[in-house]
Amino acid sequence: MNLPSAYRARIERQLPDAAAYFACLGAPPVKGVRVNTLKITRESFICRGVLETDGAVPWTEDGVYIRAEKPGKSLFHAAGLFYVQEPSAMCTAPLLDVCPGERVLDLCAAPGGKSGQLAAAMRGEGILVLNEKIPARAAVLAENVERLGIRNAVVLCADPAALEGRFAGFFYMFLVDAPCTGGGVFRKEEAALAEWSEANVRMCADRQRKILASAAKMLRAGGKLVYSTCTFSREEDEENAARLAGQGFRLLQEHKLWPHRVRGEGQYAALFLKEGEGRSPILRGKNAPADKRAVSLWRAFAEEHLQSPPRGELLSFGDTLWMLPEAFPLAGLKVLRAGLCLGRVQKDRFEPSHALAMAAGVRFCEVNELTEEEAAAYLRGEEVPAPRLHGWCAAAYEGCVLGSGKASGGVMKNKLPKPLRRPR
Repeated sequence: MNLPSAYRARIERQLPDAAAYFACLGAPPVKGVRVNTLKITRESFICRGVLETDGAVPWTEDGVYIRAEKPGKSLFHAAGLFYVQEPSAMCTAPLLDVCPGERVLDLCAAPGGKSGQLAAAMRGEGILVLNEKIPARAAVLAENVERLGIRNAVVLCADPAALEGRFAGFFYMFLVDAPCTGGGVFRKEEAALAEWSEANVRMCADRQRKILASAAKMLRAGGKLVYSTCTFSREEDEENAARLAGQGFRLLQEHKLWPHRVRGEGQYAALFLKEGEGRSPILRGKNAPADKRAVSLWRAFAEEHLQSPPRGELLSFGDTLWMLPEAFPLAGLKVLRAGLCLGRVQKDRFEPSHALAMAAGVRFCEVNELTEEEAAAYLRGEEVPAPRLHGWCAAAYEGCVLGSGKASGGVMKNKLPKPLRRPR
């Protein structure tokens, strides 16, 4: 690998075994996936042979190494059973030890790997706010939230500084996986290597300090914060952590994973406790009540088709009905997802959403079990056989829901959203 001379000099000053690090950069990157435990356990994932695995990732309970070259093409990926994630990156979210019912913010959340880890730990209870400043990346984040069947996430698109006043002292747990120079992922991202420079290190370190300053204001006293990057420069890692530790935070743990020392790429992560004691404030304002007709149609649909309907605050956005897991005022925010999208009102009927099918799984309506060929056809947007079924049903492969459809006359009309359909 043709490393910049300034980068090579940094590593030689920093590492006594720099030669081993340089040598490892010629090896292929390590591959892994995080099993989505909202849908399946890691043990079941391995036993069912969803993918060919190559051992468990040691620093998380839901990660496995894989050999597959293109796991994203798997039918089980479309069903949300796993998220393709670099193994070392899986070490950060577990440091928070998140529990169901808490208020958690992932401030730089896209594309959603660490967000999915937090969601799995919360089990659909509490409020998980996922923010991404860049709109295109926020859209990818929202799509992954839907595929993984996450019910309790609010996806925002905002500059962290714009959220400070709104959420001062509100969150119990905070994850800041900050944008960085990417030195830890040179083996798998050529763009990071091409863009590395001393000036970029200084720019990123300054941006990270500003993001951390916003995060510090939004975390309640007694709350925990994880700061992480996928780079090695001390300005972006240890120096930023030391600065935060001098501003009312206590450093509890600090980890730096190097690709020549662990089975993974590079990652830095630090866990902090915000000193003091305090209660989270109640947010001001209320959401407008949901459209009564939409609510009535939804309840009738849920009673007829769902085994265990979700519960929460109902909200209307146009003809679409959403459900928040708890009261959370949204006015003035750029919201991409307001919890779980339930569906929309079409004339005098309620049409369930793809998100509802992915979150409910086999508890969504009747299940239309498909063969491998039929499941592939469904993902291309084609009609598939539906013998002896009528009305709304879940399209499933080996018991794993891919989406929904409406059966009539022995076939199921495809309701998979067009942007999610695979090429023919």
